[in-house]
Amino acid sequence: MSHYDSLETRAPAEREAALLAALPGQVAHAQARSGYFSQRLAGVDAAAVNSRAALAELPVTRKSDLIEQQRTQPPFGGLNATPVAGLARVFASPGPIYDPEGRGDDWWRFARALHAAGFAAGDLVHNTFSYHFTPAGSMLEGGAQRLGCPVFPAGIGQTEQQVQTIADLRPAAYVGTPSFLRIILDKADELGSDVSSLKKALVSGEALPASLRQSLQARGIVVRQAYATADLGMIAYESEAEEGLVLDEGVLLEIVRPGTGDPVAEGEVGEVVVTSFNPDYPLIRFATGDLSAVLPGESPCGRTNVRIRGWLGRADQTTKVKGMFVHPAQVAETLRRHPQIVRARLVVDNDSGADRMTLNCEVDQAHASPELGAALVVSMREVSKLRGEATFCAPGSLPNDGKVIEDRRRYD
Repeated sequence: MSHYDSLETRAPAEREAALLAALPGQVAHAQARSGYFSQRLAGVDAAAVNSRAALAELPVTRKSDLIEQQRTQPPFGGLNATPVAGLARVFASPGPIYDPEGRGDDWWRFARALHAAGFAAGDLVHNTFSYHFTPAGSMLEGGAQRLGCPVFPAGIGQTEQQVQTIADLRPAAYVGTPSFLRIILDKADELGSDVSSLKKALVSGEALPASLRQSLQARGIVVRQAYATADLGMIAYESEAEEGLVLDEGVLLEIVRPGTGDPVAEGEVGEVVVTSFNPDYPLIRFATGDLSAVLPGESPCGRTNVRIRGWLGRADQTTKVKGMFVHPAQVAETLRRHPQIVRARLVVDNDSGADRMTLNCEVDQAHASPELGAALVVSMREVSKLRGEATFCAPGSLPNDGKVIEDRRRYD
């Protein structure tokens, strides 16, 4: 399969240099045009933000904070650099969180993902993503039109009408959630309708189980996945190699420890943080709330960009203990006070009949001491206002799943 453009096969060092060269200008643009970032990045020398280390010093903006930010500074919390009058559309995601769409072709950058899924000029695309309130339908339509694909704006629901339309119009391609594709196919079988024109699909919005992929492929439909958000647009997409998701060329990715802005080692699970180069909505270190990890090496498909493992869960592991919320950021603060700790995981259980917190800490044997354990207990109390215990384990022994807080309580 051909690549969308030559950017996809650049030497990794060339791509990294280009991203870092563009970074100071995007930071300066955000400072100058976005009310939010002019305050958030006040005092930052944009010209000096020309490395990953310098980027990691900037504060993280969390998606979970947007609802309150937008409530106080409607409609976009001051994060937009283009005023409403200069936009093409405005959307609402659950929350609500309001999302802008600027003017121009393929503003959400979906054409690259569709091309990797085998979509080609002239393919009629049956788009079952919503066209109402949320931007998903518009996201996919813009990318399809960029490729020269006509689009049927099906939207969601009305399964029998979906089946009839596919049988009548004979589209080659489907975009939507994988589960809805299965529902359409099952309904077609029930009605005796021929929907065999569907040969390719780009799915998003939920997990694609291996069993579902296999059943779809058995019906002659090649399925690829995309990872995007209503704030950032395309983040990463699946290629024919089906080995992780290839990062989009228009974003800079970091994987950070949940509750912090601290990048983790390559391969370690953490929260997806993205800096976009979108002039209308210049998100700097935007934390998606999703967990993933970088895959080593390059894709066999020939694309040389970083790959991630896909969606591995949510980073916000906030839980309530004895009536009080405990946040990943509080675990991070406890660790900052004790640099001997390599990594930690706060386990909450109720095996004794009452809520109990235990901080399991990876630490070199030379540093594991009763004194450090006692100091950790004090720090936990000061930071969370709750009592807890501390235990030590060898470096590398905790699971690599991105969990900072694990709730093991049972109520049966």
